[in-house]
Amino acid sequence: MRDNSSATQSGRIVLSPSPPTGLWLGLIGVAAFSFTVPFTKVAVAGLSPLFIGSGRAVVAALLAAFALALTRQRLPRGAQWARLAVVAAGVVVGFPLLTSFALTSTPASHGAVVIALLPAATATAAVLRGRERPPLAFWLITAVGVLAAVAFAALQSGGFGQLHWADVLLLGAVVAAAVGYAEGGLLARELGAWQTVSWALVLASPLMVALTAVSVSLQPPSATPVQWAAFAYLGVVSMFLGFFAWYRGLAIGPIAQVSQVQLIQPVLTICWAGLLLGETLTWATMVGGLAVILCAGAAVRVRLKPPAAQPAFLPTPRTLQPAKD
Repeated sequence: MRDNSSATQSGRIVLSPSPPTGLWLGLIGVAAFSFTVPFTKVAVAGLSPLFIGSGRAVVAALLAAFALALTRQRLPRGAQWARLAVVAAGVVVGFPLLTSFALTSTPASHGAVVIALLPAATATAAVLRGRERPPLAFWLITAVGVLAAVAFAALQSGGFGQLHWADVLLLGAVVAAAVGYAEGGLLARELGAWQTVSWALVLASPLMVALTAVSVSLQPPSATPVQWAAFAYLGVVSMFLGFFAWYRGLAIGPIAQVSQVQLIQPVLTICWAGLLLGETLTWATMVGGLAVILCAGAAVRVRLKPPAAQPAFLPTPRTLQPAKD
């Protein structure tokens, strides 16, 4: 077969690596998200976790509504609203609220280790959403990663059987974000990257406004300028601008491959916790984080292995001959 034949070209298209644009955009999004846990830790020192989790979504929803109106975006249609509800439940409601409450009683570096499960969780959500059948190794490695994160959290809480409620919230936040990331990455291919997160924010805004009002009535916000600045970052960047790059990267995809860049997020977060918050990085934190990151990376790489190439059907001259009466 000649190198310039159509069959050879087809094989090259299938086996060629995806363009790096999606990975770079994903990296920008991850860099923005890496400050979320440390800044949430700063904000909860002066603001209630309910106000932080809901109020940041309200701030982002105002920006989203303005952007959608300014650019005259078309309304989503039919089932897209239900899919946006899944995105909103995961990344607008679930992750911010669960992490805000969890970080009232656990260090940011500790939370970063548990959240390091997110890459494998996102890849798992992408597998389930796409009804794929990954190899058994994918599920085994993912299970090992979960056990590593749970073991780390339990030991840090005083031993097995004494898992702290904050760790349960963090694990719930991982599941919520993974589902929201996977569905949002798919939906971004239809609605656009920033449009997807914007519609999700607008859709969840009535609930988040109500929760913000409740939090203000229970505990009027009172914080230092630094704490308000941290809250502003959470609302403007973590809940809005960061998703511009992140969902665009996932939309370019493939989702499971772009989700690999999340592996550097816990590393960055732990570094920010040490630099910005003065948290001491113990050997347990570093070993636990490394174990979870390695498991997450292995799970994603197993998921990405291409299936065995099938031999192409090459028509013979006989099959090309017209049938005789």
